[in-house]
Amino acid sequence: MTTPSTKTLRSFSFGGGVQSMAALVLAAEGEIDYPVFLFSNVGDDSENPATIAYVDAIARPYAEAHGIELATLHRVMVRSKETRTLYGELTREESRSLGIPVRMANGAPGTRACTMNYKIKVIGRELKRRGATAENPATLGVGISVDEIDRANNRRCEPHEVIDYPLLQLGLRRMDCMRVIRQAGLPVPPKSSCWFCPFRRPETWHEMRRSEPELFEKACQLEDTLNARRERLGKDHVYLTRFGQPLREAIPDGVDPLFDLDDLTDGLCDSGWCMT
Repeated sequence: MTTPSTKTLRSFSFGGGVQSMAALVLAAEGEIDYPVFLFSNVGDDSENPATIAYVDAIARPYAEAHGIELATLHRVMVRSKETRTLYGELTREESRSLGIPVRMANGAPGTRACTMNYKIKVIGRELKRRGATAENPATLGVGISVDEIDRANNRRCEPHEVIDYPLLQLGLRRMDCMRVIRQAGLPVPPKSSCWFCPFRRPETWHEMRRSEPELFEKACQLEDTLNARRERLGKDHVYLTRFGQPLREAIPDGVDPLFDLDDLTDGLCDSGWCMT
C-alpha cells in the first residue's frame, strides 16, 4: 500500500484560460484526477486583467466548492525573498534584460525567459516543496487540446516532474473545452496571456485597442521604455508585433482586419505553459 510520503503528487498547471478551466471542471466532475491546480501568476500587473478577474470571481470559488485546491504562486527570489512580477522586472530602471520574446526588426522573436522564470521554475519549485523528487516525480497536467497538439512538448519540465496531457487523452478540442465549461453553468474565460505578450496575434491587439484603449496605450509605453533603454545601450529597436513597427503604427486606430487574424498560428507560444 502506498504511504502518504511516497504517494505521487498530481497537480495541474492552471493558466486561467479555456483549456485550464475545462480541466478544472473535469477534475471537479471526477473525469480526471487532479486534486491540486497551481496558478503561477506572473503578476497582477502583468497578467491579462480579465484573467485575474475570472480566476478570483469564478475559478477559485468553483474549485473551493468542489474540494479542489487552487493555489496561486508567485516568483520569489531565493536570496532576497523579494516577490517579482514580469512587468515590474521589465520596467526596473536598472534592468538590462528583456526577458520576453520581443520581435526584432525582421519580425523574428528574440530570446524569451519569461515562461521558464515565471511559470516552469515557479511551479517546479512548488512541486519540490510539496515533496516531489526525481525518484518520485509529480505528475503535472498541462492544458493542451487536440487542435493545439503541436504545442505538446515533454522537454520543458523539471527533473522531478512528469508532464501529462489529459485533454489530449480525452480527445478534446478547444470548442469541446468551451462546451464543458458552459455545461457546468460557468462563463467561458477570456484568453490568458500577459497583456503585453509579443506572441499576441494581430486581432487580439486590434481588439485591445478598440475595447481597452488605456491598456493598449500602456503596452505602447512599455515598448517605448524598452526601446529607450536599447538606445542607451546602442542596440536596435524591438517591437511587440511581428510587423517591425511601433505598436501604435502596426495596430492603427479604427481599422478592422479584413479577416480573422486570430485564426492564424504564426507566432503562437508553443511551450504549452502560457495561453491555456
